[in-house]
Amino acid sequence: MAKTKLDRAGGGALETGRASGSASRRAFIGVFGGPLVFWQGLFFVAPLIFMFVMTFWAVRNYQLSADFTLANWQAILAADYAWDAYLRSALGAGLAAGIATVVAFPCAYYLGLKTTPRVRILGACLIMAPFFTSFLVRTYTWRTMLGDEGVLNAMLGWLGLGPFQMINNLFGSVVGYLTLVMPLVLLLQLFSISGIDRRLIEAAHNLGCNPFQTVFRVIIPGARNGIVLAATFAFVLSFGDLISPQVLGGSNPPTLSILIVDQVRGGLQWPRASVIAVMMVVTLGVLVSLAMAFVYGGSTKRAKRA
Repeated sequence: MAKTKLDRAGGGALETGRASGSASRRAFIGVFGGPLVFWQGLFFVAPLIFMFVMTFWAVRNYQLSADFTLANWQAILAADYAWDAYLRSALGAGLAAGIATVVAFPCAYYLGLKTTPRVRILGACLIMAPFFTSFLVRTYTWRTMLGDEGVLNAMLGWLGLGPFQMINNLFGSVVGYLTLVMPLVLLLQLFSISGIDRRLIEAAHNLGCNPFQTVFRVIIPGARNGIVLAATFAFVLSFGDLISPQVLGGSNPPTLSILIVDQVRGGLQWPRASVIAVMMVVTLGVLVSLAMAFVYGGSTKRAKRA
């Protein structure tokens, strides 16, 4: 009897402790998460809602009118130039994401697994160095280097090649996209590869895997999350970039970001520009959701099974 009462008392104390710990966690989340929720709601959710509402407004005599009309959606969705710009934006962003992922991997692999921690930190600092200068300045620098009489064509001319048209086209836009996203892709891949358990690599070598088999069977699966997230963010940044297609791509034919500017400049068509912006947000939202599901979906299922 005494033991039963003692067990009940202990169980009650345990339940009280759990309730107190749960309340403390909720208070902690509320204190430190509240400002973030407020910030996101005020500067992201609210403008997004307003932008969506604006898609139903009308422009009369260059003045916005808070009406409800589907004319803006019909005008944009039925326009071939809008879908051409959409596909062009997706193509350029996809190329930039794919190229950046492939080109960055050897550098991230070497820094993450083949160097000392001091060299790795130095490499990470050098990767972040481009962020210390304006992206617009870096883009205009590429324009002087890639022009018909630029440095690169001059060097190719010494070899009897060229000149090649490297700006005012898709190639120039992709170069600008890579200038924007390459440091971020490198950093995300570096952090992911650095976290791989070295014992797995040693085990692969002991089992007879050559370096290429180790990369494809151990390192890439182990760094999958970082690689996928890096490619996703590269696509997101490139898809919405305005400077690269404008300065290096020639603005014609336009991408979606340039199309937004044209709609506003051409007659203050803020509602139609908002329609294009909503198309971009929905596209990127779907892409990011799929990437998150691919990265974390498997681990969530395994956790539930366990």
